[in-house]
Amino acid sequence: MLNATYISLIPLLPFAGFLLLGLFGKDYFKRSAGLIGTILLLISTLLACYTAYGYFFDFGKLNGVYQKLIPLKITWLEFSPNVSIDMGIMLDPISVMMLVVVTFVSLMVHIYSLAYMKGEERFSTYYAFLGLFTFSMLGLVMSTNIFQMYIFWELVGVSSFLLIGFYYDKPRAVAACKKAFIVTRFADLGFLIGILVLSYYAGTLDFNTLIQKLSSPESNELKTAMAASFLGMSALTWGLVLVFIGGAGKSALFPLHVWLPDAMEGPTPVSALIHAATMVVAGVFLVARLFPIFALSAPQALSLVGYVGAISALIAAIIACTQTDIKRVLAYSTMSQIGYMIFALGVSGYAGEEGLGYTASMFHLFTHALFKALLFLGAGAVIHFVHSNEMKDMGGLRKFLPVTHITFLIACLAIAGVPPFAGFFSKEEILLAAYHHNSFVYWIALFTSGLTAFYMFRLYFTIFWNKEHHPHGEHHGEGGWAMMMPLVLLAIGAAFAGWIPFGHFVSADGNRLETPFHMAFSVAPVALGLLGIMIALWMYKKQNDKPEKLASTLNGLYKTAYHKFYIDEVYLFITKKVIFNLIGKPAAWFDKNVVDGLMNATGNTTTFISEKIKGFQSGKVQLYAMYFLVAAIGIACLFIYVWK
Repeated sequence: MLNATYISLIPLLPFAGFLLLGLFGKDYFKRSAGLIGTILLLISTLLACYTAYGYFFDFGKLNGVYQKLIPLKITWLEFSPNVSIDMGIMLDPISVMMLVVVTFVSLMVHIYSLAYMKGEERFSTYYAFLGLFTFSMLGLVMSTNIFQMYIFWELVGVSSFLLIGFYYDKPRAVAACKKAFIVTRFADLGFLIGILVLSYYAGTLDFNTLIQKLSSPESNELKTAMAASFLGMSALTWGLVLVFIGGAGKSALFPLHVWLPDAMEGPTPVSALIHAATMVVAGVFLVARLFPIFALSAPQALSLVGYVGAISALIAAIIACTQTDIKRVLAYSTMSQIGYMIFALGVSGYAGEEGLGYTASMFHLFTHALFKALLFLGAGAVIHFVHSNEMKDMGGLRKFLPVTHITFLIACLAIAGVPPFAGFFSKEEILLAAYHHNSFVYWIALFTSGLTAFYMFRLYFTIFWNKEHHPHGEHHGEGGWAMMMPLVLLAIGAAFAGWIPFGHFVSADGNRLETPFHMAFSVAPVALGLLGIMIALWMYKKQNDKPEKLASTLNGLYKTAYHKFYIDEVYLFITKKVIFNLIGKPAAWFDKNVVDGLMNATGNTTTFISEKIKGFQSGKVQLYAMYFLVAAIGIACLFIYVWK
């Protein structure tokens, strides 16, 4: 049964947690803040699951096709009878799926943080920020119109800024949150301009109406948008490209990815929440939401999406092979997997089997949320034990962290695409879609899958095998049930979620899509993945000098990858040397010496004149009468001179 009340509670409960803990947590709920936030999220998660079950098995279908339902819609701003901004809730296959993903992963992070963040001075503030972030993500995926999505899009940016910079007394954390905020703001400017372009030609902000008008060949709005062109591309294509730029910034796609590795300065559970399962997939969700327009009306924009995704996946995988910080390896892994989701959309059609890429992308988003959250939380347990992010400080930890070891291994097998784990099924569908639509993207994806297996098992063997670890100082074990339970639950998901017939629930056109398993096609990616694992086993299971020898052999390539292809340095050069020195400093000089100088000169002149004429204000009537007489005689003489 479709009920707007309980559906509304899904985002409102985390928001209530934010208000309660943010306003009163420090004074009244300092010890119970985590429990309050977790209970509210548990209720929200149960409601999300109940909604998903009802939508997929009860009220969501009409004549075998999943519908876009709007259980709640409120007019927020009305400019005219035809132009207004609404706020509401929309349910369709991808939004319902995201409700489950966001709430479940957030719940796991809430539970995990009970132990991981125990004893933190700002414990209640941390849970308040988690509530705000969860509310923002839920509002984003449930939006009925593109402007409502933009509002929550920016709110996600604000809440991620707060979480990344949670340790505000650490300079690196402060720099990281500012970097994330600034980079995504530049991208969001493109998103905003794209919104204005699309809404201008469609005459609406509502998703359903906008998609219908800009994807139907008979639509006058589509014909108008296609007729207007700039630099050889239609206005519609430009609008979608600008929207995609916003998505690329939020999802850390090349070349707007530079904020993501630095964002690991936040607490590790935050990394699992923001940069593994929710915030970074917002760009994927955005393209998926507008996919009918991309696929049916703007193939150029869709091709750009595909190539950006493929390049991002490859570059991130290469960089991940060289990093030594456990969280940075996972960060670049996230970028690579997001690239997979994006290029899967880029090689997808709209209807029937042609839409396999769309279904595969959403499927991988779902499975990735499980195993990547598991990887980050497992990394948190490791960091919690050794008090270091550096892989050189780890080794032999399987003896001390048995639950973390097993669950982390499951996650590595899943992301490497090893059957029968979840990542295998979603990756197989992505590669199949790429194989049928774009051979260039397919070969990049295939090579990247091998690199993924290598760098993830490089991480696994370095942490849990390699050299023997000798514990010293204070150790917390595996953090008790609060840290282990999320690991176990996520491991179950990472192991078995691939068996869900995902195409039966999520497809580009809403119809049931059969995605049969292709044994022969899977041989190449599985073999390449196993090869990557074997190489990692040979190089990293036992401590040796093979990695150093390989690094010295590759020399320049290795250094370039280790320094992230110097993309950060290029941005610093552009901003400091070009924008600041060549543009900013001359502009500042002109402002200070010309603009301010002119204004100061005007003010000084006025003051000087005022000082000279103030003597005329003596208060003596006789003098005022004389001034009047002299002025009258002067005006009379001037008049006679002019008119003589």
